[in-house]
Amino acid sequence: MFSMSAEPQHAWTAEEYLSFDRGREGKHEFLDGQIVAMSGASRAHGRIAWNLAGALYPQLEGRGCEGFVGDMRVHVPVTDRYTYPDLVVVCGESEFEDAELDTLFNPTLIVEILSPSTEDRDRGSKLFHYRSIPSLRAILLVAQDRAHVERFVRQDDGGWLLSDHDGVDEVLDLPSIGARLAMADVYRKVPIGLG
Repeated sequence: MFSMSAEPQHAWTAEEYLSFDRGREGKHEFLDGQIVAMSGASRAHGRIAWNLAGALYPQLEGRGCEGFVGDMRVHVPVTDRYTYPDLVVVCGESEFEDAELDTLFNPTLIVEILSPSTEDRDRGSKLFHYRSIPSLRAILLVAQDRAHVERFVRQDDGGWLLSDHDGVDEVLDLPSIGARLAMADVYRKVPIGLG
């Protein structure tokens, strides 16, 4: 990832960012006043995203939930960040920033597939900002080099509970969207250890 700003000191506004991102090929995130180009994904990354969507779709069909893989921008209102999670699910009525219907305000579940170039940010600042979204009930951080998922679930008191899931025999419950994920399905045809 790299900053698109020609002047490191220039802080873009959210309006400038949206105009820029909507008028360009590729995807860009908006972080602390800077526009950041998103890098391409590995084969394993793409396969995991495909598997996740395939596993969740039949469970969510007809239940008032909608999913997006990779191309739905999410606005983090508290910190005014814009990101493109690898997978987003919203249950109930989707709320969008404007008539473009390309920026979601109220995700229920966000999934990030970790890669060497993004893992530190996904685990750090991005996770911190995601947890401030009022509608968000669960976050999954999915490794692509081994069968490992970290599940963060919002508790009734507003705190977050972390559970680690290792190995293809595990099954993750996602009560906020009424679904379960078998790790064997998440990692089907993924060359574990090859990235």
